Amino acid sequence: MDSFLYGVSDITKKISREDINGFINQLFQAWFHKRKIFICGNGGSSSTASHFTADLNNCLSNIEGAHRLSVICLNDNMARFSALVNDKGWENVYTEQLKNYFEPGDVIIGISVHGGSGKDKAGAWSQNLLKALQFAKDNGGKTLGMAGFDGGSMKKICDVCIVVPYNTTPHVEGYHVLLHHMIYDLLPKKISIFINAANESIK
Repeated sequence: MDSFLYGVSDITKKISREDINGFINQLFQAWFHKRKIFICGNGGSSSTASHFTADLNNCLSNIEGAHRLSVICLNDNMARFSALVNDKGWENVYTEQLKNYFEPGDVIIGISVHGGSGKDKAGAWSQNLLKALQFAKDNGGKTLGMAGFDGGSMKKICDVCIVVPYNTTPHVEGYHVLLHHMIYDLLPKKISIFINAANESIK
């Protein structure tokens, strides 16, 4: 037990505050410019993507004068997801959905333990995330990531990638949830400060 908790403490000491702030700033810009946000992940990270989507869609509901975020989880619709796996292949399951909705300026968030690093089987399994991130980049979008270990290929593709600097899946996946809750807490505060300052300037 103590060794696991020590790992959480060690991550907290080492994780990049600059990357966390950069991630939040990109989401703020998406809100300000009324751009869509897409989130996706595989396995346990898919549940984090779904949870993060729900929280971001609700996070501004109590801020007067704030328009809502528009957030779509690409792994929530199992009927479409399984059809795309069957018809287009696992590696294209996210890019095919982006072709319906994605516009320049939109944001995609990929969540992956290894970041498509190619270590063990995780690299091959994460190619659908990497292809989606590259599609967004090629089409004028912003790319954000949450990864672990050394960040893998995701760290190289993303405009901002928060890397949980630890080499065990439970720590990385668990800390991704902590990060999403931190962002859920800090982003509305940033938007609220902006709205209040704007209101003061026109008095």
